[in-house]
Amino acid sequence: MWDLDVSDIRQYAATGRLPAASEVDGILERARERAFRHHEGKVADYIPALANADPEVFGIAITERNGHVHQLGSYDHAFSIQSISKVFVYALVCEVIGHEAALKTIGVNATGLPFNSVMALELNGGHPLNPMVNAGAIATTSCVPGNSAAERWEFIQSGLSAFAGRPLAMDEDVYRSEALTNQRNQGIARLLNAYGYLKGDSDETVDVYTRQCSLLVDAHDLSVMGATLADGGVNPVTGKRIVGEQVARDALAVMATAGLYERSGEWLVQIGLPGKSGVAGGLLTVAPGKGAVGSYAPRLDEAGNSVRGQVAAAYLSRALGLNLFASSPGAASSDVDEEGAEKHE
Repeated sequence: MWDLDVSDIRQYAATGRLPAASEVDGILERARERAFRHHEGKVADYIPALANADPEVFGIAITERNGHVHQLGSYDHAFSIQSISKVFVYALVCEVIGHEAALKTIGVNATGLPFNSVMALELNGGHPLNPMVNAGAIATTSCVPGNSAAERWEFIQSGLSAFAGRPLAMDEDVYRSEALTNQRNQGIARLLNAYGYLKGDSDETVDVYTRQCSLLVDAHDLSVMGATLADGGVNPVTGKRIVGEQVARDALAVMATAGLYERSGEWLVQIGLPGKSGVAGGLLTVAPGKGAVGSYAPRLDEAGNSVRGQVAAAYLSRALGLNLFASSPGAASSDVDEEGAEKHE
């Protein structure tokens, strides 16, 4: 992983809640400034509809467990959710089929290989290893309840809308563009079917999966969706329970192990939080029990993860004391300067 630009920010363990709203606002502004220093990466172009994204657009939002929102920049800029949808479809499916069936059918272990790897399937007897890579996500989508593709799509669209707290629409241009270039996913689905790990028709399942990836969200939506998992399955804005506490926990655990593809281990060491990326430029980071960060910045690293999104998430993890593995005592505000760096006498 390239330099996340946070070596000057002290890592510490915070309390079970975020700081005062004004302090969070200031830290969020500094995270955005830090991210804007970076121009590495490039916009995804293997899906033609994504190639036209403005590489300089950046939006970020934090939604707290209590529903309070902090947001900056182009936080309402719409983009396709792409692989971030995998988290929430997995949660919805787990709610229906249960914890044990999900473990048996889909798996939870990281592959250590690219998100669209066929080799990962072949090396494991056709068994999908986790729902955050394409094989596992396609297997997950095949488990969505319904008697037709239309019913399964309605289940997914309404479920993800409930996570966001508002109706989500599909980007027709992105859907058509992906449908014309998803031969690899079709091959993965057929391989899953051959091994007996796909429920239903393979081409129909890939079409529903392509639709779920084409749903339009913004950084604000991602933060609300993530905060719903952070609050044990209850949407902090609408107050509605979307999934159960165990389902929310399972979804966060899988995000932590495999949310950033083959860079997931590095992400967990550097940021220490469940995260999930999408190749349109979205990035979701969840602080269990506290809230979530949603960001959009379409320049991607070689693994398909937003560069500026990672920088901002790394800064926020340290400056807000979010890292789940940090053990140093919390820093008093007088011990940290305006940039979030620890003062030294």
